[in-house]
Order: sequence, then C-alpha cells, then structure tokens
Amino acid sequence: MTLAVPLFFGLLLSGGSGQLVQMDSDMSGYVGSQVELRCSFINSNPPVKISQVTWQRLLNGTKQNVAIANPTLGVSVLSPFRDRVRFKSPAVRRRTPSLEDTTIVLNNLRLTDEAAYICEYTTFPAGNRENMVNLTVYARPMVRTTLSKPIIVVGPKAQKMTVATCISANGKPASVITWESDLNGEGDTKEVLNADGTITVRSDYMVVPSRATHQQQLTCVSTYNDDQYTDSVTLNVQYEPEVIIEGFDGDWYINRENVQLTCLADANPAVSFFQWRYLNGTMPKDAELREDSLIFKGAVGYELAGTYVCDATNSVGTGSASVEVTVTENPLADGEARVMGILGWLVALGVILSVLGIAFLVKKQQQNKPRKADSDSDTSTPVCPKPSSTQKPVEDFQSHGKLYDEIPNTADCVSYRLACSKDDRTLQHSPPVRRPLAFLPQIPYAQPSADGVTVTYTTPPNTTHAIPQEHRWTRTLQPANEV
Repeated sequence: MTLAVPLFFGLLLSGGSGQLVQMDSDMSGYVGSQVELRCSFINSNPPVKISQVTWQRLLNGTKQNVAIANPTLGVSVLSPFRDRVRFKSPAVRRRTPSLEDTTIVLNNLRLTDEAAYICEYTTFPAGNRENMVNLTVYARPMVRTTLSKPIIVVGPKAQKMTVATCISANGKPASVITWESDLNGEGDTKEVLNADGTITVRSDYMVVPSRATHQQQLTCVSTYNDDQYTDSVTLNVQYEPEVIIEGFDGDWYINRENVQLTCLADANPAVSFFQWRYLNGTMPKDAELREDSLIFKGAVGYELAGTYVCDATNSVGTGSASVEVTVTENPLADGEARVMGILGWLVALGVILSVLGIAFLVKKQQQNKPRKADSDSDTSTPVCPKPSSTQKPVEDFQSHGKLYDEIPNTADCVSYRLACSKDDRTLQHSPPVRRPLAFLPQIPYAQPSADGVTVTYTTPPNTTHAIPQEHRWTRTLQPANEV
C-alpha cells in the first residue's frame, strides 16, 4: 500500500498535465504544387493556456522561423516564405485565442523547401510542446525525344550510329528510360547530377541505318515514380535506289505489239535520273525512253532479243538491274509462259544446289587427305596385300554350278614389289613371281582314253630355270555320267 499510493497520484498528475501536438510524420509534394503541413494541439484537462505557436524549418541542424501565430499580436510570416505560407484556419488569422489547429499551407513548392518542419506550442504554465514533419519535394522531369540528324544517310559500311536521343531533364528522383521499337537497336543511357539536386537522364538509341529503318517510329518511355511519359519520332533515312525491271513475261514473239520494259526503283530521295543500256550492241531503233519505261514501237522482231540494263540514280547513289529478253517465233500456249518461268527458277535452284554440293565434297576430301597422309607416315614397314581371289562359276560342261578360284593377276604383285622396293633393292620377304597356271597338275596322264576328249595343256615352268620350257601333255575328260 505504501508503494501503490504514490504511483497512483503520479499517474493522475501526469494525465492531468499532459498535452500532445499531432502532426504527420512525412509529407511530399511536387515542385510548383502546394502542400498542407498539419499541426493541432490536444489540450489537457484542466486545459493550459496557449501563448504562441511557432513554425520552424530545421535544415542542416539549424532552425529558421517560418510563421508565428499569437493570440494578441496576430500572424507573422517571415521571408522567404512571406508570399507562399499561410495558416489554414480562419480563427488563427482573426487573432482569436483559439490556436488548437495551426495547419499551414505552403504554395509553389521549391526544391529548397525540402526539409524538416517543427510545430512548437508555447503554453502556460506547462511550457513548450512540439512535433516534427519531414517534407520531401519531387521534381517532374521534362521528357523530349529528338532525331540525332534530320536526315540520316546510309553509309557504305554497315555500322551502328545514334539515330535518336531521349532526354528526361531535371527530375527528382531520376527517371528510367526505355525504348519501344521494331528495330534491332539498343539504347545507351547516362545520368547527370545537376547543381539543384535534380538528375538529367540521357539515352541515345543506336542502330545500323538501312532502307528497312526508313519511316520506322521510335518511342521513348520515361518512367518517373508511378507515372510514365512517352515521346516518339519517325526516322528519315536516305538510301540509294533498289531496282527491278518489269514487263518481260517470257512470251515475246514475232509480230507481237505494245511491249515495253519498266524500271521500278525503291529510293529515298526519289530517283532523279533513269538510264537504259543494251549490252548486245546499239539500242534498237524502235526503242523509246519515257521516264522510267523503255517502249518498243511497232512489232517485235528478233533484233529486240538481248540484255537490257536500267540504271536509277538519286543523290545517294546509283542502283542497277538487268533483264534477258528472248524472242520466239510463235507465242507460247496458255500457261506455258508461266511454266517456263517456273522451270527457269527450278533450273537456277538446281545449279545453285549442285555448286553447293560440289563445294561440300571438295571440302570433305581436303579434310580427309591429311588424315590419310598421317596414317601412311605412321606405318614404317609396308605390307604387300595378298592378291585378291574371287570365286566364279566354272563355265565348262563338266562342272555346272561349281566354283573355282579366279587366277590372281601377277602384274599386281610385280607392281607392288616395285612400289615397296626403295632404291631398287629387293625385298627379303617379297612373294615369288609365278605364272598364273601354277595350280594345274604337274604330272601329265600317260595314256589318254579313246572314249574321252583329249585336252592339251602347257606345263608350268620350273621357277629355277631362267627360260621357261613348254611341255605338252594330255588329259582325257570323261562324260558327265561316268564321273
């Protein structure tokens, strides 16, 4: 009991004399806008007397008075906030003793307004009570997209260059820039910190200029906080003419009329000059040039056959195309001209595939040659392969369906001996050269049978003799039923 009684009276005293200043902990606004900084006083019971309310700005540890409200003296706003700060409650502006709500309104925000603001109440007899709010000031960036050059000219080399630039200037915090385009390019982004604390983001879009990039749209997307800003440009790319010739349908025949060739050119800027050339001599006398067309007057004759070239020129360069004109005696049947055109394409495709196949085989053979040379160099002692022997059917009348070994070719072994011999030295293990009849019987029959068929053979020579000797011997072949 002795401890609980003092604690109870202490709580009553603190509750009776407690006051509270209510404020937001954080506020934010954009440059040029206005923001309300709330401040209200929760009085005690019994209430205390409010003598004065003072708003201060705390920056780098230093306090600076902004506005003062006094029940007797009224309201005072100090420089540099005099034209931009006011108390929101009319009761405060009328010099009334009611100062429980002293919210201020700050107009035309500046980046320098970013700081901590203190609302301080001076009361009697409780003394001073205060609270603080942190004010953050944002700066919306200015987004602009421009072409690097009003006119971009395709160069002789295919290299990337900057075609457009997107700038998100003086933003706080920094923006994030991305590009939307169908082109195969990329953005190069850099950030610059300005003296006032804002950040400028610059992104250069780089791509290889070509006729495909002409009239393409680039869109810069700048993401700032939760907002997105977009700006677009259209590329103007100049390139030399790309030319094709129309008019020859593959069915120019004798006495056909009203034929012409037309030169079509895709160019930027437009073609300023067309020129036709005939590669087979002098241009036919019936040919007349009209702008981009070559018109042939009168009936078609064999003299119109040949190669025609069209040159189209603009300020960037010159593009050319050619066509081979053929003249037939009679017109082609219905659909035959189309078939001839398709066959022409098929023949061209076959030629291309044949060239590619030959190139592939040559390359493969070149790759295999080093491997074969390596395998030959690794073998120190060549081995003479045995003469190949294949089995063939006996063609005589005695052995139908039987097989015998084919006589090996002596020249193969002789050639191999010479090939395997170096410096005309005789190989120690080279096989002896024998005549191809070595497999026949060496001893002839003494007496042939009268009923049989006598066949004369030449005996093989003795390999020990230098000069082969011929011996004749006979053998009687019995009929097939007696064997």
